[in-house]
Amino acid sequence: MDERGKKYLIKEDKDFHSDFGFIKKEHLEKSEEGQILKTHLEKEFIVLKKDVNDYVELMERKCSIILPKDIGIIIAYTGLGAGSIVVEGGTGAGTTAIYFGNVVGSEGRVTSYEIREDFAKIAENNVKGFELENVRIKCQDIKKGIDEKDVDLIFLDLPKPWEMVEEVKKTLKNGAYLATYNPYIEQFQILHNILKKNGFKDIKTVECIFREMEIKSKGTRPKTRMLGHTGYLTFARKL
Repeated sequence: MDERGKKYLIKEDKDFHSDFGFIKKEHLEKSEEGQILKTHLEKEFIVLKKDVNDYVELMERKCSIILPKDIGIIIAYTGLGAGSIVVEGGTGAGTTAIYFGNVVGSEGRVTSYEIREDFAKIAENNVKGFELENVRIKCQDIKKGIDEKDVDLIFLDLPKPWEMVEEVKKTLKNGAYLATYNPYIEQFQILHNILKKNGFKDIKTVECIFREMEIKSKGTRPKTRMLGHTGYLTFARKL
């Protein structure tokens, strides 16, 4: 991270170049977390070990992604944890798959279905870049069937998630969760009806509005810009 707070993903086998100058790869290879390195222009950089938030912020993407404020609610509401088995429909750039993989750990497993080959390739590269071995990307239409069984969580980022409800019910463990992400009210209205007809319980839809505070010497108040509506999260439990 440079003096401006700008972050970079660094490859230790190459010299690092930026508008603040360059740092030789030998210095990068020998550096430790928290160490300050200077470029040939005497600009300072702090060496940090990337966490999942740093990585997702900087990784390649060619589509919009689900934001941490929504992913956090999915993880909390479904009780996702070490050893959980997750199936995702609609990989995109791989953001949620990476967060889920980071949470379930080496004993868990995440399988993400993506129908678009270009998105699947980007997601595979992103998963590999974060060195996750418990996440698998399938370039396959999830609507043609889910290969996995006895799953703890199925997360669907699809326009018509209600088309998957019967398949989801067959795939989930008893007591396990379905979670969906949709931008429009009409989508979760239809979904609620289909979930009820198929015997799902604890059905709820939530929206997360995220507002950061602005702290200055003259006073504290909410920031004028905020993360408002992104999508509706629907949860249902197989009981």
